Amino acid sequence: MQGMGRNWMAGFWVFLVAYFAYHAFHGDNSIHALKALQIQERELTALLQDVRSKRVYLETKTAALSRRSVSPDMLEGQVRAKLGFMHPDEVIIMLQ
Repeated sequence: MQGMGRNWMAGFWVFLVAYFAYHAFHGDNSIHALKALQIQERELTALLQDVRSKRVYLETKTAALSRRSVSPDMLEGQVRAKLGFMHPDEVIIMLQ
């Protein structure tokens, strides 16, 4: 009878260790999930930097077009881009 109880306990412990080992590698909070979250964090950090730089660029352009101070260079560039104006001796190369 004691041998049967020991086998049952040994089997229980093997099951318990296997259960936790499986979920440590394949569960929702596993090592693989952690690696995926770290990759996602790096991608989102890069996206954040890109969005921040675009925001700074747009804020700079918007500030140049504010009512209080219109930059002549900015205004000239906008007119040329929208209306296609140029001087006879100029060559304009459009980049976009």
